[in-house]
Amino acid sequence: MYLKAKVISLLVVSIFFFTECSKKETIASVTYEAIKTAFANRIDPANLANYANQTKPAYITKDNSGANAISNSKATVGRVLFYDNNLSIDNSLNCGSCHKQSFAFSDTALASKGVAGGLTGRHSMRLINSRFAVETKFFWDERALTLEAQTSQPIKDHAEMGFSGQNGRPAFSNLLSKLQAIGYYKELFTIAYGNETITEARIQECLAQFIRSIQSFDSKYDAGRALVNNDNQPFPNFTAQENDGKALFLTPPVFDATGNRIAGGLGCQGCHAAPEFDIAPNSGNNGIIGVLNGAGIDINNTRAPSLRDLVNRNGEPNGPMMHTGGITTLQAVIGHYGTINLAPGNNRLDPKLRPNGFGQQLHLTAAEVNATMAFLRTLTGTNVYTDAKWSSPF
Repeated sequence: MYLKAKVISLLVVSIFFFTECSKKETIASVTYEAIKTAFANRIDPANLANYANQTKPAYITKDNSGANAISNSKATVGRVLFYDNNLSIDNSLNCGSCHKQSFAFSDTALASKGVAGGLTGRHSMRLINSRFAVETKFFWDERALTLEAQTSQPIKDHAEMGFSGQNGRPAFSNLLSKLQAIGYYKELFTIAYGNETITEARIQECLAQFIRSIQSFDSKYDAGRALVNNDNQPFPNFTAQENDGKALFLTPPVFDATGNRIAGGLGCQGCHAAPEFDIAPNSGNNGIIGVLNGAGIDINNTRAPSLRDLVNRNGEPNGPMMHTGGITTLQAVIGHYGTINLAPGNNRLDPKLRPNGFGQQLHLTAAEVNATMAFLRTLTGTNVYTDAKWSSPF
């Protein structure tokens, strides 16, 4: 009996070993030829880029990922989708055409180009640190309740990427069929989901993960914030001017009865709170109510990108600012907030910009403007402009 039991035991072990070896051989035999052909060594299925476990400072506590936590495989699919011209009806452009890595994922053009001569209706918003915000709505007018919902809307936009299903153009369902026939998507979706099926929900999930993975926390501000207990303390690595600018940014202004600043700082923190510097939820508009393409006023733009990487590593803006792209210098931005005019028809101006019912008058000095600009330049990082995992894999 003992010998028989031992033989059976050895047989079971042999079968298990054979089965496990067969599994490994099967995995090893998956060569992902379509991925290799399309992307060479820019995507390695056996060693995906790290999107899921990037480090972030302990003082960064906001995260709007919700149930869509970042994974390496799905963010990789999102990266490919983000840069794939197949997402436009004429294979001429992609998400990265309007959101360029070299400009903090924005555009230097006033309005970005769409298909067949179309243009975006508003200036392309920077995508830096989209994950680290309390505000979960997207687009300048907040019409998308989540980043997931936002990602497919430019693809469906008639003027942008064209899969609108209008005026003879293909619908989004045609895009799904188009992508389903591409070899590298068969392999990428199998890696991410276990099968080749491509749906709008999966495209949204993957694009949102890739965009949320784009982060910038290696700025001069971050180096200084790591040395102190809170933002109100002077940063040891800052110049006196930069610390003055930080204090002006963080400190609320004191107004008289008619909206004139008589003490305090500039109050930027009220809408763009440190350390994330994203827009506060339920903000009103900032007094910029122009229309990019056409006449009239546009008062519904209450979303804004993070102020991180507002400027590039040379201290110059990463393209024109505001939804109209009508402001091109930091000095002009600060000047705009220095004198707020109550424009007829603008019933959505943020209350913080109209103290006691009057448009705020900050009465800025040249020293205050220069100090605030100096501080804003400390919010710019380095790695986000060059990291290959956020670049085009094509």
